[in-house]
Amino acid sequence: MTDKPALSEDERLRRYVDRFMSAVPHLQALGIGFRAMGDRWVELQMPYAPQLVAYPETGVIASGTIFSLMDSAAGFSVLVARGKMEPHATLDLRCDYLRPAEPGKTVVGRAECYKMTRRVAFTRGIAHDGDPDHPIAHVAGTFMFTGAA
Repeated sequence: MTDKPALSEDERLRRYVDRFMSAVPHLQALGIGFRAMGDRWVELQMPYAPQLVAYPETGVIASGTIFSLMDSAAGFSVLVARGKMEPHATLDLRCDYLRPAEPGKTVVGRAECYKMTRRVAFTRGIAHDGDPDHPIAHVAGTFMFTGAA
């Protein structure tokens, strides 16, 4: 029997992120990628791309893409807070749009899981395009664990 070398913390984190990102196919379709994370929060980013534009005359991206970014960031924050990959579903996600994203800018979605029960997790977050103090949207969501209790 051979002993496998222990993974470094960076490698463990990279594998965790890669596993999440590969498990959600629409992240690749929208160009959403990992940016940063902490013990209960996650930041994802969505670079500006022509296929995301809802209004060609203004260059403003579709609000649905921001919703998807924030649903993914909030869902990932639940996994980070839980400390493991565990099936869960969005029960409710309220997204209040405060202003359009500026054309050409990357949108950052930051969400945190601030409370968790045995079966339900509660999240909140913002989307911004460079200045967190000038958000595009804010969200509040609940997620339910769908695996065996």
